[in-house]
Amino acid sequence: MGTICKWVVRIFVVLYALALALLLVGTFGLFGQDRDPLAAVFLIPLGLPWVYMVDLFPEALRPWAAALSPLLNIAIIAFLCRVVRQRQT
Repeated sequence: MGTICKWVVRIFVVLYALALALLLVGTFGLFGQDRDPLAAVFLIPLGLPWVYMVDLFPEALRPWAAALSPLLNIAIIAFLCRVVRQRQT
């Protein structure tokens, strides 16, 4: 169970890194790409359900909160993995 849990966390982190990279490329037009208003579309499912709470933040912090919301899910999954690992021993 421990190795499966580690792989789930790793896969989630890789997906988050890829989605964040696509956000940066699409938002700032890096590498000659056109600016894309839908560049954050891959971050939304990774950050559910926390993305729905972005409206609670001030207008200036909303993009940052949306981009960082998947980190909460990564932290929760890592915490649950640690709890399961401790219960097995």
